[in-house]
Parts: sequence; C-alpha cells; structure tokens
Amino acid sequence: MNRRAFLAAAVASSAAPLLAVQPKDKVKLVSSLPRIGSAKGQTDGIVNAIKMAIADFEKVVPFAVGYEDLDDTTPQQGTLDPEQAKANAEKAVADKDVMAVIGPFSSGAARVSAPILNRAGLAQVTPSASWPGLTKSAPGADADEPGRYRPGKEVTFFRVCPHDASQGPLSADFAANDLKAKSVYVLNDKELYGASLACGFKKRCEALKVKVVGDEGAGARGTGFQTLAERIKTANPDLVYFGGTSQTGAPRLARALHAEKVNCPLLLPDGCYEQAFVEAVGADVLDEMKVFVTIGGIAPAHLKGAGAAFVKRYTAKYGKAPEAAAVYGYEAAAVVLEALRTAGKKDREAVRKAVAATKDFDKGVLGTWGFDADGDTTLQPLTVATVEKGTFRAVKVLGTE
Repeated sequence: MNRRAFLAAAVASSAAPLLAVQPKDKVKLVSSLPRIGSAKGQTDGIVNAIKMAIADFEKVVPFAVGYEDLDDTTPQQGTLDPEQAKANAEKAVADKDVMAVIGPFSSGAARVSAPILNRAGLAQVTPSASWPGLTKSAPGADADEPGRYRPGKEVTFFRVCPHDASQGPLSADFAANDLKAKSVYVLNDKELYGASLACGFKKRCEALKVKVVGDEGAGARGTGFQTLAERIKTANPDLVYFGGTSQTGAPRLARALHAEKVNCPLLLPDGCYEQAFVEAVGADVLDEMKVFVTIGGIAPAHLKGAGAAFVKRYTAKYGKAPEAAAVYGYEAAAVVLEALRTAGKKDREAVRKAVAATKDFDKGVLGTWGFDADGDTTLQPLTVATVEKGTFRAVKVLGTE
C-alpha cells in the first residue's frame, strides 16, 4: 500500500465509530465443602485457593467466572449432612450458569452428589475425596461401584488427589521399609474412608510378611480407647495404624496410647493432617510420641517450581502457609478453568469433555499429569510427615517413581 492509500485508510478508520467492548458471558463454579466443624481449616484453604485460581485464569478464560461457596454440613449435624450434600448438588444442576462443581471434600459426600451431577452431565473435580470405588472396582468396593455413580454412563467425577488404593499400601511400605516394623496393630473407624485405608494397609503388610497382631474397628462411637490401648500394649506391636480422621477418634486414640505408655509409632492417614488433630491431642503430648501422618499427594513444603511459587503467594496473601488441601483445591479449580478456556463455549458437555481430555496438564501447581479413563489423576504420590512442636514436618515422599 502506498503512502496516500495508507493515509486514506487511516482517515476512514478513524472516522468509523468505535466498537463497544462486548461483556463476557457469565458462568459459575460451585464448591460443596464442610464449612463448619474441625475440617473448616482445610476447606478455608480450598476456598482461598479456588479464588486465587479464578484470578490467575481471568485473562485467558473467555467468560466472567463467578463462584459460590456451598456448605454440605448443617449446625444440627456438625459434620457432613448427606441431605445437604444432595441439596447442594441439585442446586448446582438447576443453575444453568454452573459449568462445574469443585468438591466434595469427603467420599461420603461424593457418593451422594456424584449420581445427581452425572445425570445432568455436570463435571465435578474433587481435591480430596479418595474412596477408590468412586472411580473403579477395588478391594472393599460395592459390587455396583463405580457404575452407580454414572447413571448417565459418561464419566463426570474426577479427582486431582490420589485415591486410597495407593495411600494404604504405600503407608505399609513406609512402615516396613523405613520404620522397620515387623508387627502392626491395625484399627479403622468403621467408616468408608478409614475402613478402605486400613484394608489396603493390612493387605500390603501381609504381602510384605509384616505380622498383623490386631485388626478391629474403633471409631469415635465405638470401643473405649483406654481399654483398646491396654489391649494394644499387651499385643506389643512395632506400630499402630489407625484408618480414620480427627473427627472419628484419632486424637482420643493418640491420648490413650500416650497415657498407657504404648511407645511404638502411631501411623495415621491424611484425614488427620490438620491443625485440629494437633490441637485436640496437644503439641506437648505429640512431642513425647512418635506420630507419623501420611498425606495423599505432595506436601506443600515439597513442591517445586510453580507449586513453590504458589505456596509463597498464598502465604503472602493469607498470612500463613497453605495446607495440602489448599494445593489440591487450586489444582482442581485450575483444571476446570483450563477446560472452560479449551471448550470456549457455555456448554456443560463441552466442559465435561475438556476436563476428561486433560493430559500433560502443567498449568497448575503439581507438575505434569493427566486424568486416566476413570477420572483419576496419573499422579499418585504419598508424603509422610511427623509432628514437631505442634507443626507438621514432611519427612519423605513415596510413589513418585
């Protein structure tokens, strides 16, 4: 174009009316988490991380993304209320702006919400619900799992956290190889999460020729822990394993073992990886014990690259380091937001397909990974931490090779 033609085009362009910037179409993400009770510290972190992810992806997602923080507990229950979990799922389905659900926190809640969301073709990505039967046939799973969570046939339930089928066996590997345990006393809280973990732990111990000198249920509403501690002392195991949470008896068990002077290590799963556990037992008591807590995933202190940067940003923003749940909350939100970007349209099925197609994902904080055909992450690590002066300190990461 010659100079005269260029100038003419410029004048014509300047004379044309400016096009108004079109507002972005609105979509919404919903989370369903326990927002009261001892899990609140962890879910506060998840909610904070979701908000950070939305802000981080704001410029690349072609939508105005809203967010609603729903509670699946009730004051009457003080913990998960299945009816509230059901109501939250139905509310998400009815709101046509909702393109995905982040959560729930627990496997019990997932059993309620998954079929409801599946019928609507609405993707959900959990940061922490780890019961294997939610995604695949597994030891201890019901005969109709995971089929009953997929009445619409397509996979809509996804998780960025490892499933319990890896946490239990890897915990046994740590007990045998690192703690050199030759005998174990296995307990479970008689609930879905704890029983699954204990089952996986016990089977792996048997495969490793570690003697199981005790195996019983002992939840918050079950056997008296002092009497139990006396039996454990008599059995004299090299290690006690409890499949359960802070809410289902782990603090009471720890205090009872301490009072009875059972000096072997106590190994607990990630349902106890929270300050609520430390506060319930007492930092001074824990300092006199050998307590290890596994974390399904990578502890924040062991993250590198984008993960380490996230921990630094989170700490600066909220005045304290994130718990592991917050890291996985960010990853769950990041997967959904990237699916919104990829889908490029306000369509639940397009978003679901984009989530399901997640491969070589590196836009979050955990490294590079993808979903398998069942909706499980290809990353299945386990971090082992101990408690020192009231603080969790990661000592080893397993399952990364």
